[in-house]
Amino acid sequence: MTSSNNRESQYPIDKIFLDRWSPRAYSNETMPEKDLLTILEAAHWAPSASNLQPWRFVYALRGSENWDKFLDLLIEFNQGWAKSAAALLFVISRTHSGELGSAEQKPSYSHSFDAGTAWGFLAMQAHLAGYAAHGMGGFHVEKSYEVLGIPEGFRVETAVAIGKIGDKNQLPEKLREREVPNHRNPLSEVAFNGTFIAK
Repeated sequence: MTSSNNRESQYPIDKIFLDRWSPRAYSNETMPEKDLLTILEAAHWAPSASNLQPWRFVYALRGSENWDKFLDLLIEFNQGWAKSAAALLFVISRTHSGELGSAEQKPSYSHSFDAGTAWGFLAMQAHLAGYAAHGMGGFHVEKSYEVLGIPEGFRVETAVAIGKIGDKNQLPEKLREREVPNHRNPLSEVAFNGTFIAK
């Protein structure tokens, strides 16, 4: 059992897994591009099937010419808090293996799984670097393909906000109450010995 950050695991794990969380209150600070590239460097060292490395990252830094364009891709609720982050990015996965445009391309079964692993590495490296990352499914999916120039054969997986944690009082009252590290269901509800149990 490990305790940290007002969280507790059932089995002993490194406390980094309890200390990392996804805040919504960011500090309105900018971040050097090299800090973001360090985070993405860690992300792209994630494992992938046949080392296909299907993940791609498209990003905009706060104050850059692309910032408003990226912010506008988020649903209104997420724009409300993500506008205070230092960087916004989209995780994209390549859905096929083989040379782009060739007849020898084959569907990749695990492209989303592998891109998700890269997101996990990204979130942990952000935490280690003193930043916090928050993944979002709330974005305008179809519009993102057009605005970001994503061609056929790629899937936009998620949007991510990254920045330094800020004062939760800047958030609407309803969100302030939720601005704490959340907990997890018991391991017994998600891990089964021998036979799957639908819960």
